[in-house]
Amino acid sequence: MTTLSVTGHMDLTDETVPLVRDALRALVAQHQGEQLVGVSCIARGSDTLFAEAVLEAGGSLVVVIPSEDYRERKVKPDHAPVFDRLAAAAGEVLVMPHATADRAAYESANAVLLERGERLVAVWNGQPPGAKGGGTADVVVAAREAGMPVDVVWPEGAARRS
Repeated sequence: MTTLSVTGHMDLTDETVPLVRDALRALVAQHQGEQLVGVSCIARGSDTLFAEAVLEAGGSLVVVIPSEDYRERKVKPDHAPVFDRLAAAAGEVLVMPHATADRAAYESANAVLLERGERLVAVWNGQPPGAKGGGTADVVVAAREAGMPVDVVWPEGAARRS
């Protein structure tokens, strides 16, 4: 069994989405024939693209929801149908013991990603961590400090919304 966790940017440009989708499909395909488990918070962008690639490859999905109110407060109406579909398709859904989606909730969710995964897939532009913390770069740093292998996915031409 191979368990891949994901972290990544939510604010991918429209042109970047198919580039990242293809790169994630190729990465996940490297694990075909194995029992594949993907661990994702299924946020918009990278997390969702990864979860879809895992399911398309026949893998199972573990969804980590940062707080009890995350779906209600943080999932935008245009992303809600995808979020709900992926949550329903998951073999396991973990809701962190936080009433509200805040930094502590996101840090708890990120800790579960690192605990459950054997490898981290990071859809990441390589920029260092920001001041507010808890972002993609912070998860990559934590994974590397823990000795977890990190597969960085950032295809040529990829960009974030400004």
